[in-house]
Amino acid sequence: MSIPYAAMRRLMRELKELKTSPPEGIRVQLSEESALDVEGIIEGPEGTPYQGGFFRVKFEFTEEYPAAPPKCWFATKIFHPNVSNTGEICVNTLKKDWKSSYGIGHILVTIKCLLIYPNPDSALDEEAGKLLQENYENYCERAKLITSVHATPKAPPPEFGTSSAPTDTLNTPAPIVASLASMSPAPHLSSQKGTATPATVTIPLQQSASNTFSAPSSLPSLGNASGEKDGCHVSPAPLGITNPNGPTVIKPNAALSPAKAVKRGAAPGANAGEKRKKALKRL
Repeated sequence: MSIPYAAMRRLMRELKELKTSPPEGIRVQLSEESALDVEGIIEGPEGTPYQGGFFRVKFEFTEEYPAAPPKCWFATKIFHPNVSNTGEICVNTLKKDWKSSYGIGHILVTIKCLLIYPNPDSALDEEAGKLLQENYENYCERAKLITSVHATPKAPPPEFGTSSAPTDTLNTPAPIVASLASMSPAPHLSSQKGTATPATVTIPLQQSASNTFSAPSSLPSLGNASGEKDGCHVSPAPLGITNPNGPTVIKPNAALSPAKAVKRGAAPGANAGEKRKKALKRL
């Protein structure tokens, strides 16, 4: 049993919506073995002989879906004019009134309405249809009895006991993901060249040998205890100034330039004294 790729994607979206925002009194249950094994659960409407019961509806999808409706039937025994003893459902939505825009949610809502408003004129269970028209009280008693025996569990199904998960945290069911992965992509996607997106491979980071520094067991001596190196004197940086490149090394044989030697050797007041002497001679 398989359905087209586009129909499978549409079914996946609808099941996700039914999980996050289901109609009142309606839930869906997915199988772990097959993505197409879908089961709907309908809570018996209040004020009807089906109140308190939970009725399971099975779905079977064909290759014509969604152009043709899926097959569905009651897996839970029910006493209803429009449901046969084998679970077959008589509703126009699943026959002549079907539209390709309908989905699982629409079908389940329609069946729930059928529990509220049965139609004895198109009865599949003649006994239930006749009893409904002739004696409604006896019909209700019979329907309540069947519901209490076959459709009333000791505790509600888990789907009704937990709140719906938010849309952003809900993951796609695993069976649907597996089915989509095994199917061929849509023809219009496979026929286009150069549109395939390469798969992303995540490689864990590892420590590289080039990025690892191993300190040597012993470092060579840089000088004697007084801070002198071979032929050089180590000059510490001035106070308050940090030299990022380490201490300044001045070689003893390095000669200063003439211009710098003159400027450094000139006394601060030499020129002023000569001018005073000349002035006194003139007097």
